[in-house]
Amino acid sequence: MKIAKNPVETFIKRSASGSFFLILFAIIALIWANSPWQESYHTFWNETFAIGFSNTDFIIEKPLYLWVNDGLMTIFFFYVGLEIKRELLDGELTTMRKASMPIFAAIGGILVPIALFLLLNKGQTGTAGWGVPMATDIAFSLGILNLLGKRVPLGLKIFLTTFAVIDDIGAIVVIALFYSHEMHLSYLLIALAILLFLAFLAYKKFHSKYLLLICGIVVWVLFLQSGIHPTIAGVLLALVIPSSRNMNLDNFFKEMRSSLHIFKKTEYEGIVLSDKQQDAVDRINLITDRVQSPMQQLENGLSGWVAIVIMPIFALANAGITINLDSLSDTHLISHIAIALVIGKVVGISLFSYLAYKLKIAVLPTGISFRQIVGVSFLGGVGFTMSLFIAELAFREDDLLTVSKIGILLGTLVAGLTGYLILRFQLKKKEKENASFPD
Repeated sequence: MKIAKNPVETFIKRSASGSFFLILFAIIALIWANSPWQESYHTFWNETFAIGFSNTDFIIEKPLYLWVNDGLMTIFFFYVGLEIKRELLDGELTTMRKASMPIFAAIGGILVPIALFLLLNKGQTGTAGWGVPMATDIAFSLGILNLLGKRVPLGLKIFLTTFAVIDDIGAIVVIALFYSHEMHLSYLLIALAILLFLAFLAYKKFHSKYLLLICGIVVWVLFLQSGIHPTIAGVLLALVIPSSRNMNLDNFFKEMRSSLHIFKKTEYEGIVLSDKQQDAVDRINLITDRVQSPMQQLENGLSGWVAIVIMPIFALANAGITINLDSLSDTHLISHIAIALVIGKVVGISLFSYLAYKLKIAVLPTGISFRQIVGVSFLGGVGFTMSLFIAELAFREDDLLTVSKIGILLGTLVAGLTGYLILRFQLKKKEKENASFPD
């Protein structure tokens, strides 16, 4: 079995594999919402569920799709927060030399689509959706890149992953500042006090998953009541997770050798382990947990759940657009979102990357050409998950929501297909050149 060489490669592999489930469930949602059973789709996701005590203030009542968007997606944002923290501590954002090109690419990929959308949509309905075209879907875009196989340079994958992570940071800030409701300061202050308490415990290198779970639920409820979108609580919780190990590597090797030595000196007794062997296995499990930081444990533990459970459920709940003549009434919003996603992202990412390079602020990733950057820029227009999420916040219970989703799907399809074809042509051309002029 081939093991990824570093955490970035591991993350890329997981994101790319998760994109299959994301696409599959999005297709299922679209088929279901446009089938003879379309009414059951909307009835199911709008079914109201309540948690708490009736006739009191301690009750949260939401339709099922909002439990997904406000609740389940908080876990997704928690995972995104862990990714961001890892990149800052031990990834592509540790130094300005590594991060400069993706940072400028992300800034351009945020500002230009927003500006283009506002310019196109000036004076028309739907301006509240200006944040929709700013987001890049990491899993979806990496999944498309993965279709090109081993010919894709690792540097290109890392570039896409890094600017998409920075893009997520921008989207999180925009959601917190512009797409939250009226703020109730008292609830927010209590939530921040709990987060500071957890940060103090992290500083003291104390971590309890049970305490984190209880505090996480309380903070989520407080953010919900404060008017700040509760998914932001997930990001902030991730940032206060301890990132240091409870055991250094020298002690880890020593303890592992000691435990494995028990197997070497103990005679094999059949299928069932002896008591000494079982104690050694328990010891190995314990020290393996201790050598990983809580941050790394949580990220590794959540990766599968996010890829094959949370994001597919989100796609199933939000991609089900019933397309009819009424849904196509505001066609300007469809075209404006699609254009801002495709053209805005390509121009923003490519132009800002080029300017950063020419001004000697940034360097190109090793083995990467600007033509390949242009291809990846198109993949930056694959908005899907985060774009759908922002659309829900911008047009919640609004007729424009369906129209905006059509624009997102159209823009994502065009951007993904164009980026794939450009990169396939460029990489094939590079392969032929390498074959003609071997080292």
